[in-house]
Parts: sequence; structure tokens; C-alpha cells
Amino acid sequence: QVQLVESGGGLVQPGGSLKLSCTASGVMFSNYVMRWYRQPPGKGRELVGVIGTDGGSTIDVDSMKGRCTISRDNAKNTVYLHMEKLNPDDTAVYYCHAKRPTGPGYWGQGTQVTVSS
Repeated sequence: QVQLVESGGGLVQPGGSLKLSCTASGVMFSNYVMRWYRQPPGKGRELVGVIGTDGGSTIDVDSMKGRCTISRDNAKNTVYLHMEKLNPDDTAVYYCHAKRPTGPGYWGQGTQVTVSS
């Protein structure tokens, strides 16, 4: 049974940092492309970024480029999203997603990030 569990969310002040984690079980983690998505209140889900099986990563949200990185530790079956200089527009539920080139994708349950003073 595939399971993705996000953690690390919470309340942070503007300008602060957070490191989200997503730990997978039930999959050969190193074979999966991992993505982070977010869903702000009242809005649709958007792709934050992706990290491939080779460790190469990209950030897809223009407002997060330069202050957000994605990394993975295959030994720990975990992907990370490190965010800096957070602002209220970053408030969202953050989800991780796992997919191989063929086959279904899997979602975590999400972790809430709230940026507020």
C-alpha cells in the first residue's frame, strides 16, 4: 500500500522559513518523480516544483524561484521543500505527489502552511 505523509507545516511569520518533508512507503522511492503542489485558500491546486529520479529539480511558481528548493534523500524515502522569505501569499495546503513515467500517481494528505504575523 502506497502512502505519502507530509510534515513540517505550521504557522510562520512573514520573512520566515519552513522545510516541508514528504516520506513515502510502499514504493520503490528512487524510481519516482516527486512533485510538490500547493492549494491556496479558495484557489486551485498549482504545481510548485518537481524533482526527478536523478535529483535534478525545477521550481515552477515564478514567485517562489530563488527562495525555494526541492531535494530528496532516497535512503530515507523522503522529498523536501525548503522555503525561505515566506509571505502571506504562500499560505496554502502543500501536497506531495509521486509518479513513475508509467503507472498511477499518488498524493499525500497535505500539510497546512500559514504565513501570518
